[in-house]
Amino acid sequence: MAGRIEALGDFRLLTRGDELPVFAFTTAPDVTAYDVFDVSRRLRESGWLVPAYTFPANREDLSVLRVVCRNGFSADLAELLTQDLERLLPELRRQQRPLTRDKGVATGFHH
Repeated sequence: MAGRIEALGDFRLLTRGDELPVFAFTTAPDVTAYDVFDVSRRLRESGWLVPAYTFPANREDLSVLRVVCRNGFSADLAELLTQDLERLLPELRRQQRPLTRDKGVATGFHH
């Protein structure tokens, strides 16, 4: 699934999930219309919980999405998540700018 998300061209993987069933990714450097918080919000509208968050002090310039493939997460679910992400990208690309201006105030996920 990480490879398919990377192949969309809008994202840059930070981890691939090769050793643990977890991977993280951010937007590619040339993506300026939306950010990871926009992606998280839009995926949540479809029922997916893909948290977006900014790294702690000394790396606050990096915001990521994290996918955790829990026990029972099947290839069919991975396909559905990837399809939902592909479906929402055209609309995100048409945005003028990311909807989240103040990264310190906006959080993409609450426990």
